[in-house]
Amino acid sequence: MSPESIGRAGRWSIVVVALIATMCSFVFINGIAFVIPMLETKRETNLALAGLLASMPSFGMVLTLFAWGALLDRVGERIVLTLGSALTALATFGAASMDSLVGVGAFLFLGGLAAAGANSASGRLVTGWFPAHQRGLVMGIRQTAQPLGIALGATVIPELAEHGLARALMFPATLCAVSAVACAIGVVDAPRRPRSAASGAELASPYRDSKVLWRIHISSALLMVPQCVLSTFMLVWLIVDTHWSIAAAGGLVTGAQLLGALGRVLAGRWSDRVRSRLRPVRSLAAAGAVAMLALAAADHLHSPLAEAAMVFAAVITVLDNGLSSTAVAEIAGPYWSGRALGAQNTTQRLTAGIAPPVFGALIGVAGYPIAFALCALFPLTALRLVPVYAEPEGRSALAALRTLRVPPGSPPDSTAHP
Repeated sequence: MSPESIGRAGRWSIVVVALIATMCSFVFINGIAFVIPMLETKRETNLALAGLLASMPSFGMVLTLFAWGALLDRVGERIVLTLGSALTALATFGAASMDSLVGVGAFLFLGGLAAAGANSASGRLVTGWFPAHQRGLVMGIRQTAQPLGIALGATVIPELAEHGLARALMFPATLCAVSAVACAIGVVDAPRRPRSAASGAELASPYRDSKVLWRIHISSALLMVPQCVLSTFMLVWLIVDTHWSIAAAGGLVTGAQLLGALGRVLAGRWSDRVRSRLRPVRSLAAAGAVAMLALAAADHLHSPLAEAAMVFAAVITVLDNGLSSTAVAEIAGPYWSGRALGAQNTTQRLTAGIAPPVFGALIGVAGYPIAFALCALFPLTALRLVPVYAEPEGRSALAALRTLRVPPGSPPDSTAHP
């Protein structure tokens, strides 16, 4: 199947396959967080150590995200998605075979090295196959992979963990193996001119003489802190601190993630309508800070609204991811978007690796309300870093981005007006 034979329906089917593959990778990346209650009760593992184990996939991802992005710029999305999913499956099967937590952690780290490919590749498929006036919406749909993956993990893994860690890990391992086959069959690389036909301006580094991309990377990493803290500790908070059953807590986590998935789609559509990616990001940063402070206050006061505040915070703190990734891919252009998305995801996953053990230790010493309140400082800091000045004044930011580094005909209708 060639790019020329792909119609509108074909583009959507490709994105759906990539979304499923990315969702499966997030079941692996975030799944270990859902065995923390079992580790605490059956293996007597403290929260800081459990948080470190949950962070091992993110630490692995940090080391290879840029390398996967560079490979993506060279060989395309299909190979990266297929290879990354297959290697993630092998590493997770290896983790399931280990008896010691040290061995499990080592294989989770290796799985993170492999899982890094799916994030950048699926994001670049969106910018390669869809015109700018649809990218916010489509990237929002693609970004549902993370909350859907977390929701699926929260629904299935806690119950499996009651029968042992190995049983719980077999679930993401099997999903990633199936997704590797699906990517090999169903993904087609987005059309773009060969590098030999590109101009010097198109091949030039978007990081040269500009701090715009770096400001997006850093602000996104800061916004990641409350997101990964909540995704890691929401389940154990519900079970241990508010005394919910495993099934009920898993159901609430699943519901919050599904709301987050819907919210990402709406945020993407919002960015298309206002013709800006970065102004909505700044608004969401302010809302995230307020949500974390409200959660801290509700938990401290033992308010009956604490669970509702937790759900609201879990939803609002995930809505910026797709917008930032879309802005990065558009600004970087087709010949640098793989590496730029790799850098974007590297800063985010580094945060996701550091935050859970640090905040796990903080929760153990100071409690959840203090930890939630401190989380609010990170989106407040991000507010000043989001480079909204980079978006053109007096004209559509998307119209400008359509002509920036995007060669004619890539994708076929990339010059269409909103």
